[in-house]
Amino acid sequence: MNRTTVETSCFFIALALVSGALVWILLPFYGAILWALILAILFRPLYLSLLRRTGQRRNLAAAMSLLACVVIVIVPGAIVLDSMIEESQRLYSRAGVIEIDIASTIRNLWTHLPDFVIRLFAWVGLTGPDEFHTLITDFIGQVAQSAADLAVRLGQSTVQLAISLGIMLYTLFFLFRDGPALITTFRRASPLSQGHTDKVLAKLASAVRATIKGNVIIAILQGALGGVIFWLLGIQAALLWAALMSLLALLPVVGAALVWVPFAIYLLIAGQTAKGVTLLVFGALVISLVDNLLRPALVGRDLRLPDFVVLVTTVGGIALIGPNGFVIGPMIAALFVAIWSSFAEEKAKGKVSSPHDPA
Repeated sequence: MNRTTVETSCFFIALALVSGALVWILLPFYGAILWALILAILFRPLYLSLLRRTGQRRNLAAAMSLLACVVIVIVPGAIVLDSMIEESQRLYSRAGVIEIDIASTIRNLWTHLPDFVIRLFAWVGLTGPDEFHTLITDFIGQVAQSAADLAVRLGQSTVQLAISLGIMLYTLFFLFRDGPALITTFRRASPLSQGHTDKVLAKLASAVRATIKGNVIIAILQGALGGVIFWLLGIQAALLWAALMSLLALLPVVGAALVWVPFAIYLLIAGQTAKGVTLLVFGALVISLVDNLLRPALVGRDLRLPDFVVLVTTVGGIALIGPNGFVIGPMIAALFVAIWSSFAEEKAKGKVSSPHDPA
């Protein structure tokens, strides 16, 4: 092995070690950096517009864009989070004293069920009406307790949240101001060709826009609609259930129906037929149709991934790394498709040889 080869190997080893060390140092605040990148991508058109209007004054345009992010995203989010925490605490404090007495109604309903339905319920472990009552009360109690626990954890980590928010805003300012220079540096350092690098960057930006514009905005809208109908029907902790619907609406196919359908069934079983039918009709004709009507307009062709891929990567991302996984999962899937598509194109052109190809 000649000297040049040794020096090159040592250089790449040092590069890998230093890069790994940097990732390790930044890992505690990866969420703040991730959301700074996401907001920089989403608000990039606004920054460019402000840059033109301010006569190419980058600092001023970046500061104004940062202020817009705070007003549009952070302040409303903080208000909703604070209200949700208060509501979850009230629900938890009432969970031990509220009587959800639907046992008699369930028993009356049970006597009119066909035998095959009773056998089906028995197959899943619901051998009698008392199990339904226990299932409903346990579900509401667990949700209330989980929300209260989350509120406690958020209260205990206020300082860390403030630090993460400061890091996110600080990073976001420089991403706005120095974004083009950072992209140019990345292009020069990338081991891929410029065309492939541009394709990967474009796919990454498209994945972020599609995930936020499509999934998040639609999820927030579905949760808001669900919260409004819950409030109008007099269901307790409507804001908390709206937040839960928004969270579940991030999952394709299933979505917010995992919340409003059980509540509609509960209202019907409890004898509140008008409210139950209203919730069913509103959920089917309004909440569920929001996704079908708005997704093509908001997402378009930004994220060309099948629904099952989006579902699996979203659930897998959340399971592995928590709430940020709903963005990272689809992003990784989109980058996977982009890189393998580039590889297939190069192989088709004869520029890349497969290990199975003849020499």
